[in-house]
Amino acid sequence: GGWTAAAAERVAEYRGRVVLLNFWGTWCGPCKEEMPARERLYQRHRAQGLVVLALSNDSEGSTQRVKRFIKESGFTFPVGLDPRLKVASLYRVRVLPSSLVIDRKGTLSFIALGPREWDKPAAHQLFESLLK
Repeated sequence: GGWTAAAAERVAEYRGRVVLLNFWGTWCGPCKEEMPARERLYQRHRAQGLVVLALSNDSEGSTQRVKRFIKESGFTFPVGLDPRLKVASLYRVRVLPSSLVIDRKGTLSFIALGPREWDKPAAHQLFESLLK
């Protein structure tokens, strides 16, 4: 299951929803550290229409490692693979982790370079205002 990064057009399928698009890798410590907070954010706001998509920049041979990490951690948001950085390069992402927030109109409204505390009041306020 989950979302695979065939192309960024997939993000367009979520128009009308608020999307938190995260670029990460299993080899990136700060990426993994911020994921539990992102899961809590997702659990709190998904009923209002928040979509979380996490795209791993791991190499194509690493599918099992990515799946195992997600399963062991108990994350419920969809995870895809972007090994050739196709989607990452469309958004000019050069830093991991990077997270993009796309509003209901499909507009990029916020870019977070580096890890963030996704379950702190500021993050909840951001998503509550976008999900209104």
